[in-house]
Amino acid sequence: MQVNGSRIPACHPRRRLLVVRGVSHQRQVLRLAVDHGCRHPGVSAVDSNQEIRMSNNPHTSSNRGGPNDTDVKTTEQSKSENLEKYRSDAEGHDLRTNHGTRIADNHNSLKAGERGPTLMEDFVFREKLNHFDNERIPERIVHARGAAAHGYFQPYAEAARYSKAGLFQDPDKKTPVFVRFSTVQGARGSNDTVRDVRGFATKFYTDEGNWDLVGNDMPVFFIQDAIKFPDFVHAVKPEPHNEIPQGQSAHDTFWDFVSLMPESAHMVLWTMSDRAFPRHYRNMEGFGVHTFRLVDKQGKSRFVKFHWKPLAGTCSLIWDEAQKLWGRDPDFNRRNMWDDIENGDFLEFEFGIQVVEEEDEHKFDFDILDPTKLIPEEQVPVTPIGKMVLNRNPDNYFAETEQVAFNPAHIVPGIDFTNDPLLQGRLFSYLDTQMLRLGGPNFHEIPINQPVCPFHNNQRDSMHRQTINKGQASYEPNSIDGGWPKETPPAAENGGFETVNERIDANKIRARSASFGDHYSQATLFWNSQTEVEKEHIIAAYTFELSKVQRPWIRERVIKEILPNIDLELARRVGENHGIEAPSSKPAPADELGRSSQQESPALSLMTRLPGNIQYRKVAILVADGVDSNQVEAIKSKLEAEGAEGMVIAPSMAPVKAANGQTVTPDAMLNGQPSVTLDSVIVAGGAESVRTLSQSGLGRYYVQEAYKHLKAISAIAEGKELLAAANVPTQEDGIFLGASVDDVFPPFTQAMGQHRVWSRDARANDMPA
Repeated sequence: MQVNGSRIPACHPRRRLLVVRGVSHQRQVLRLAVDHGCRHPGVSAVDSNQEIRMSNNPHTSSNRGGPNDTDVKTTEQSKSENLEKYRSDAEGHDLRTNHGTRIADNHNSLKAGERGPTLMEDFVFREKLNHFDNERIPERIVHARGAAAHGYFQPYAEAARYSKAGLFQDPDKKTPVFVRFSTVQGARGSNDTVRDVRGFATKFYTDEGNWDLVGNDMPVFFIQDAIKFPDFVHAVKPEPHNEIPQGQSAHDTFWDFVSLMPESAHMVLWTMSDRAFPRHYRNMEGFGVHTFRLVDKQGKSRFVKFHWKPLAGTCSLIWDEAQKLWGRDPDFNRRNMWDDIENGDFLEFEFGIQVVEEEDEHKFDFDILDPTKLIPEEQVPVTPIGKMVLNRNPDNYFAETEQVAFNPAHIVPGIDFTNDPLLQGRLFSYLDTQMLRLGGPNFHEIPINQPVCPFHNNQRDSMHRQTINKGQASYEPNSIDGGWPKETPPAAENGGFETVNERIDANKIRARSASFGDHYSQATLFWNSQTEVEKEHIIAAYTFELSKVQRPWIRERVIKEILPNIDLELARRVGENHGIEAPSSKPAPADELGRSSQQESPALSLMTRLPGNIQYRKVAILVADGVDSNQVEAIKSKLEAEGAEGMVIAPSMAPVKAANGQTVTPDAMLNGQPSVTLDSVIVAGGAESVRTLSQSGLGRYYVQEAYKHLKAISAIAEGKELLAAANVPTQEDGIFLGASVDDVFPPFTQAMGQHRVWSRDARANDMPA
């Protein structure tokens, strides 16, 4: 089945619905092809003409009753309908100025004669150029490069036990969400696959207002107190004298800073691990980072850590592969997410919480308010309380992905903060930032930021105000305008937000709690929890990063004063690679080394949550003229049945003439869809086809590179000759040869389900690819 050029296999286990944008965006018709009674998340009701019934503007006079109004749509579809009135398409419209004047000529400015000067009175030209000159807004200081998707969150029955928040109460209710994934260091024009932290920010459009869970793909952070955040960002950003390097931490100022801030050791170790470049956003864990509170209906407060667990499993790119993707597909992660959602391969995450009762706050070997610490899952298991599905791409990158404004201070009743000093600083910083980026305090009126529930207060005016506030009274209480509001703001039992009643009796002081003094025990826990393969990758990462540091004393400080406190062998190996002798004992004082009753946590290894199947995987099928087309069809069919996709890769985009005279249409070329963009490789049989590929440098390099990056490789019948021509060792693990597709497919898919052939890791660099 083909829709808009996108292939959607009917048998795909997750492809239950298909959405096709209608031709007339003046009415924004959505045609639905619904299977199993499913509806597209952007449609709450469809009439006989299949047109959307749209909701009212949530902040017009008809909704002035305030947050307790009950006539607003609160289903999963409400946010899409809320955005509907702002969508516009040029098709079928005359060209007009922003003020409605029809344009007769959009190709020539107004001149005094054909070769004369342009006239100042040309308001069409001036408006067009003026808007163009002001199209760019300040980019985010951090998390500038992002990609986003719409979707919904649906709670499990267990959720209501922990929080009175409305989005957790009804297991049948779907709350619309908008999720933005991002890199931290680089500018908007940087690459997707750099070694970096990834942002994982979720905006829940709840009936009680917006809740923003602004997290990362790593559960801890570099610093403990927000007052150090400007210092950290200045250090990790490109160096100010030459604006180099972009999107990378491998430079002097970053390593100078972190080597002088031992509290950063834990997070730096995470960043040196494979977590720093996820294979796909669908394979990326998310964390709220901070300790928050949930408040139940009885008013009981509990400490919680928030988790997003990808249902597709966790896996990452290999460092060499990530580097090559910088040039071959700098949009690798965002492209994959966009294409998968368009094809019906939605992203799915389970939402979980680690719960700590208030009376247990101090029972750990660390302080749960310290943002450089995590709570090991073996000590406090993650309780699943809901599921999130991302199933719709934005209509416009700027209007939605770029203008969406997240703020951890956006919470709803049933969710509250803790005294985490990094969180406390973020509650101030985000609002300040969004007002600068988006032109003032009215950024909440931008469509993507509007809540789906009604909102009203006495705030007025300022730049870009869109609401036309009626009436004279912009204060309360008042006796004008009908005495609105007639009642005082609702108490907590009626939906009003109430902060947790926490007793505080302390002196004002600039200091840090002694309970934040342990900087290394959890870094050691993380190191001990990695597999041998992952440890080798971390050693290689530190070695590479420090090789880019020009000042030798910074390298020495990392190797002699930081790494030994994590693990002596780690320090020895990295030091050996730099010709620096590491100490034989840990140099940090005992209070910084900390104490831990737990030595390992398997949950901290990516390999504990490998996919285990081949769903969503993309496999290269190498072909040329003379290929066995029956094999090609059999491979594609078997992959499709497992939820994967076979992509036919040929020397060019010209139709391939098979051995039986049939035509095989390529999906991409050898140099247009390189092996780094796909998960594994199958060489189809056919003597002439394999001979052509074997004589091609691109053909040989394709399988060499796949071998180097530990990918499963299969060759059917004559296909093994390409491996021989490329000097790929056919006796290695993860290389599967056979006379037919049935011979190789079971072991091939089993190996692919483990993401990579890890036993090949030590020898992979011998391949000159």
